[in-house]
Amino acid sequence: MKLNNAITDVRGIEVGHAQDDEALTGCTVILCRKGAVAGVDVRGGAPGTRETDLLNPINLVEKVHAIVLAGGSAFGLDAASGVMRYLEEKKIGFNTGAAKVPIVPSAILYDLNLGRADVRPDSAMGALAAASAVFDPPAEGNAGAGTGASVGKMFGLKLAMKSGLGTASMDIGGGVIVGAIVAVNAFGDVIDPTSGEIIAGLRSGKVGPLRVGKKGQFADTLAMMKTPIGRGILGLASRSNTVIGAVATNAKLTKAQAAKVAQMAQDGIARTIRPAHTMLDGDVIFALSTGAKKADVSIIGAFAAEVMAQAIVRAVKMAKSAGGLPGLNNH
Repeated sequence: MKLNNAITDVRGIEVGHAQDDEALTGCTVILCRKGAVAGVDVRGGAPGTRETDLLNPINLVEKVHAIVLAGGSAFGLDAASGVMRYLEEKKIGFNTGAAKVPIVPSAILYDLNLGRADVRPDSAMGALAAASAVFDPPAEGNAGAGTGASVGKMFGLKLAMKSGLGTASMDIGGGVIVGAIVAVNAFGDVIDPTSGEIIAGLRSGKVGPLRVGKKGQFADTLAMMKTPIGRGILGLASRSNTVIGAVATNAKLTKAQAAKVAQMAQDGIARTIRPAHTMLDGDVIFALSTGAKKADVSIIGAFAAEVMAQAIVRAVKMAKSAGGLPGLNNH
């Protein structure tokens, strides 16, 4: 099977975006109309989520019907209501006897400081994204939940860079596919895991009367955290950060195994974002199992981290300049 390097290479997964390019915000819906066994792993100190408790393996519901990734901070959680409405109209959901209730966990990122703060993903935008979902490779960069994403925000947006949304996939043998999709809105810098070099993040420049970093080079968030100015500003640093995403596979997983895969997929964040999982981030990764292929959960988790890392790199490489922030994709 020829892959498109997208999470939609996993059978049963569709992706749809909706966004406001002027307000620089949007949402991304990952649809699994026939249901998918799901798990979640929440890291960092500032998460924003909905319906994640039911993914605990001890709880009743086994499958979800969609995952929503959205901008708009906590306001953006409303997008999931529109996705639920769309799925209800399609008669998709958990059968309670009296009604079918779509199971739609979601996670948000903070993009209110870029573009307009008074325009956020809402129920209508969520429904629009769900209705646009297809099996084709989704748009990357300034799309969906990545529309208002940025990275390198130790000193706010002044020295930050534009980021976005990325996706990736791989065939790990035996017909087993693992894919990832992620919106990268990190406090730290994005690293190329093959070279260890910063490819997007905190730029050098002036912070008040002081210059940080060497002209023409990245300031390096981790290096700045060692300096007096870095230590002094950390308590006041931007809390507008979060990496949110999902991994999916056509391998058969239990809820507990899906939770483990989501946990291992977080390693992809640690490999490509420096620093990761801080108190200023709210990183959330979902894991979805749509098929019946046999595979060891440790193998699935190991490659979930790999595709997550690849998707994060694509998220910044595909991002165009916007909102006064430079991006890498300015062809």
